[in-house]
Amino acid sequence: MTETIIAAQIPGPAAGQPAELTADADLLAAAVAAAGRGMVGRETVAEVVALCAVAGEHLLVVGVPGTAKSEAVRRVAAQLGGRYFEYLLGRFTEPNELFGPVDLRRLREGRVEFETAGMLPEAEIAFLDEIFLGSTAVLNTLLGLLNERVFRRGRTELASPLRICVGAANHLPEDPALAAFADRFLARVFVEPVADARLEELLESGRRPAAPAATGDLLGALDRLTAAARRCDLDAVTPLLATALRRLRAAGVPVSDRRAVRSQNLVAAAAALDGRTAASVRDLWVLPLIAPTADSQTLARETLADLIDQAANRSLAHTAEELSRSTAARAERLLRTGAAVLAEHGGLPDGQDSRLRLEAVLREIDAGFDPADLPAPLAGVRAGLVAVVAPS
Repeated sequence: MTETIIAAQIPGPAAGQPAELTADADLLAAAVAAAGRGMVGRETVAEVVALCAVAGEHLLVVGVPGTAKSEAVRRVAAQLGGRYFEYLLGRFTEPNELFGPVDLRRLREGRVEFETAGMLPEAEIAFLDEIFLGSTAVLNTLLGLLNERVFRRGRTELASPLRICVGAANHLPEDPALAAFADRFLARVFVEPVADARLEELLESGRRPAAPAATGDLLGALDRLTAAARRCDLDAVTPLLATALRRLRAAGVPVSDRRAVRSQNLVAAAAALDGRTAASVRDLWVLPLIAPTADSQTLARETLADLIDQAANRSLAHTAEELSRSTAARAERLLRTGAAVLAEHGGLPDGQDSRLRLEAVLREIDAGFDPADLPAPLAGVRAGLVAVVAPS
C-alpha cells in the first residue's frame, strides 16, 4: 500500500526530458540521500559534493573541527565507488606522501620517475583535510593536478582520472598566496555545529550505523551526467547569468573572470541533475556557492533573491532550498522527504518513533503550504502520510 502511494506521487521525467538522464540523476540522488542519512544538517555538504563531481569542479568545505566535514565526504565517496584517496596534510607533509615515492628501479637507470599506484594522481575522488597546511612543494604539484588533471613530476607525466577533489579547512587562509590557491576550488560550503534545537536528533543519529556502500554502476552514471552537463544548452540562461554576476560584483561579492566563466559548469550540472538538457532560471540557485566567504554567500543570496526564487532541483533538493529559499525548492524537498519517510516508516515498524517521524513531515507540509496551493505531487504524499498516521 505504502509503495503504491509513493510510486504514484513521485513524478517521472517531464515531456522532453530524456528518460536515461532522469534515471541517472535519480540514481545519484538516491546515493547522496543514503550518504547523508543519519548525518544531521550535513545534507548540503553531501549534495554539493555530487554537484561538483558532475560539474568537474573542486569543492572547499570550511568549518570548525568536529563538524563531520570529512565524514560527509567519505560517505558520498563510498556510495559513488571508484578509487578514493584521503590524506590529512601538515606542515611537514612530504610530496611523496600524496603523489607516490620515487621508482627506485628507474632511479638506478638514471631516470627520476614516481610510483603513483594507490596515490592521489590515480584517484577518482580525493579528500584533503587541512589543505592549507601543505608545503609550497605539495601545493605547487597539487595545483597542476587540480587545474589540468595531469600529474607532472620528474619525468613522470600521468593523465589523472580525478573527478573531484574536496579540500577541507578550519578557516580560510589570510596569506594572499594561499588565497590564490584556494581560488581553484570553485564552490565553497561553510559548516556550522548542529543547532541546539536538533541535539536530540544528533545524539540519536550517532547511535545508528552508516548506510552500506552502493554496489551499482554509480561512476558510470556520474560520467554520463558529466557528459550531459558538458552538452547542456546554456543559451536561454546566459543573459540571466550575466545579470546575476553583474549584481554580485556591484554588491561587493568578489567574482573573478575565471570564477564567472566556471560558474556555468555548476549551472549546467544542476540542470543535468534535474534531468534536463537545457539550463533555465531554475538552476541559478548554485551561484551563491561561488562566493568566497560565508558572509559574501549570505550577501549573494540576498542580492539574487528575485532571480533564484523559482529555483528547485529533484536531485539536490536540500541545497536548492537552502540557497534559494524558494517555494518550489521547498515543495521538492518535502516531496522527497515525505516519500522517503513513507518508504522507511509507512508500516510503522518502530511504533511510536515511526509515527513521530511521519507526523513531523506532515506538520512541516501543513506549516509551509496553504492547502489550496499544494502542488499535486506533494498533496499526494500528504494524503499518504495522513492515511498512515490517522487513527484506524
